[in-house]
Amino acid sequence: MWWTDLLLYFFPELCLVCGKRLSRAGSILCLKCEYNLPKPDFGNLDNSPVNQTFWGRVPVEKSTSLFRFEKGSPYQVLLHELKYHGNQAAGLYLGRLLGQELLHSSLSGCDILVPVPLHNKRQKKRGYNQSELIARGVSEITGIPVIPDLLTRTVHQTSQTSLGRYERYQNIKGNFSVSSRAPDVNGMKILLIDDVLTTGSTLEACSWTLLNYFNCRIYIATLSLA
Repeated sequence: MWWTDLLLYFFPELCLVCGKRLSRAGSILCLKCEYNLPKPDFGNLDNSPVNQTFWGRVPVEKSTSLFRFEKGSPYQVLLHELKYHGNQAAGLYLGRLLGQELLHSSLSGCDILVPVPLHNKRQKKRGYNQSELIARGVSEITGIPVIPDLLTRTVHQTSQTSLGRYERYQNIKGNFSVSSRAPDVNGMKILLIDDVLTTGSTLEACSWTLLNYFNCRIYIATLSLA
């Protein structure tokens, strides 16, 4: 619309990575930075580093990530904006990019999208669940419905940044439960959505919660692979 173009002319939005003026409303990256997003070349998802994270831990069918998170990379600002600076538009935008990648993979055949939940206290403080924003962006592209209330987080968890994989899992197992409002998802392919995959402990705990309650198949997609 002409008024959108007019607003962009007088109040231009800037690319979060390079700082250059954006020409597209609703964008957070310029075309060059979007093109240069450090996407991993997984080829066969069965043997991807994301899938290997869960080998021997939980029966995940297939999993993938949109880009690699590297400390010091100019792209790490994307996750910081989403998680700590209240930039909800970043979640939707990056979710759409993830959705575009999923369209060309077997994960596009999943039945529902389930974002990893935040505890009520943390969500109230932040004002939103970043994983749900990502899932809604994915849904816009793929058409897969989002079921945000399938899982609930029952324990308010402190930061796990300093913990290793085993300590993280021990710290988080039992922190999730199936919601009392959950629909019957028996027989469905469930695509779990989260922002960052580090040790995989949170996604492992979510996966086991669902597998122990439903006869389902678990798939995973995250924005970033750390």
